[in-house]
Amino acid sequence: MDSFLEERGAATAKSPAAQAGSALLPALHLPFLPPHLFQPASSHEHKLNFKKSKEVCLSYIQDSMLQKQWKRAAEFLTFYIESLEKDFSTEYMGPSEMIWRIGTEILCRHSHSSMKEFNSFIEQMKTLGVKRYLKVCLEHAFHLLCNGLIDEAYQNLSLAESWRFGEQTAVQDKEMKLIQAYRGLLDYYRWSKQKNILLEHGQDGFEDLSVEQEMHNCFRKAAVNLKEIIKIPGVWDLFVKCYVDLLEFYGDHNEARQVLNEYAYNSKFPANPNAHVYLYQFMKRHGESKKSLISALKILHDIVPSHELMIDFNTMLQKSKKRKKRRLGLEVIFAALDYAGWKENVKAWSCLARQVKQIVNSEKHLDWIKQEWNSRKDWWPAFHFSRYLAKRNWQENESLSYEKALVAGILLGKDCKYFKYVSHQGCKAQVKRFRILKKFVNKHNPVYLRISGLSDSSVQP
Repeated sequence: MDSFLEERGAATAKSPAAQAGSALLPALHLPFLPPHLFQPASSHEHKLNFKKSKEVCLSYIQDSMLQKQWKRAAEFLTFYIESLEKDFSTEYMGPSEMIWRIGTEILCRHSHSSMKEFNSFIEQMKTLGVKRYLKVCLEHAFHLLCNGLIDEAYQNLSLAESWRFGEQTAVQDKEMKLIQAYRGLLDYYRWSKQKNILLEHGQDGFEDLSVEQEMHNCFRKAAVNLKEIIKIPGVWDLFVKCYVDLLEFYGDHNEARQVLNEYAYNSKFPANPNAHVYLYQFMKRHGESKKSLISALKILHDIVPSHELMIDFNTMLQKSKKRKKRRLGLEVIFAALDYAGWKENVKAWSCLARQVKQIVNSEKHLDWIKQEWNSRKDWWPAFHFSRYLAKRNWQENESLSYEKALVAGILLGKDCKYFKYVSHQGCKAQVKRFRILKKFVNKHNPVYLRISGLSDSSVQP
């Protein structure tokens, strides 16, 4: 970091920790630290003061990082490293992981740092602790990927995969599988690039044959590593998606389905809504039965009732001839609209308005609406149907205000503030569908009385 770090005056032999420090800030000026952090002391005093100094120095580093004062943080970290070097105690301090994590953060954030300096620091960090070697390699690969250096990241992961030191522990075994998995991910990326070239230029010619051979080579390497990582219980969304894509491309649909089933339903894996999304999307792509699709979305609804696929779920349920499923459809769309993220979703309000209108016209199953409304009548009026929202919805999205006004008119009656404002504005603007809406709600106002359990229309919401 030539732009913000000074060169050390004397050329002296350095330990790995010292070299890591010099990559951050070789020479120090520390006006922010109290004198006891650097004045000479007796050996007993030194041991006591060092512990206190270390804690104070780390607090300064934390404060600087929180305030995004990266140069100041670098100065304190260098002082911290140099203090460790000067410590004469035999007690193991175990600072290498802290230096690695703090130094990495500073180098990533500092506006004047370069990739060359980051790489130099990381390479020194790899020598500080055997137990952390694979972790550091993995983070190095992430940083390279974030900076678009895909080939360098691949090379880094390949070198890490070939690393051996003594007996491999269980932790190192898991880390090695991660290294292999991310290398598999990059092999998938290469496969995908070759696939696109092949699809773009066709399959006639020598060059295309070489592309196809390279593509199959990437497929084999990617498939082996991706298959291994997804056997371990965990959340492996990206790896699963890539592996399934490989399998589908080569027509191995049974294996792909088995992988997705295992990921979604194996009790050893943590609950993961995405697993059910991927399974549903796979089944939909391959034209599986509506019953299977509904079953997959029912589980997703139980886990995440606000998921965007609830629109699809509601639509399928409404098309069913079974009363039980249509009843569930109403429950699904009401539940989705309980969430703030759905407040202005036109499709969701359109689904609810359509089903409410069907029920009102048929005069059957009004009890379905009543059951859903009972648990919401105390908070939905303010949450969805205030006059303020009526004005804003009308100004920003006429279609949204129309769908919501229909629902509000049925649930809260013709005197509901939301319905009155929107229907008035719509009629004033001479929009035909708003005149029809107003007539529909006025005609069916007794439905509101039945839903709310009122006997006197003079009672207003």
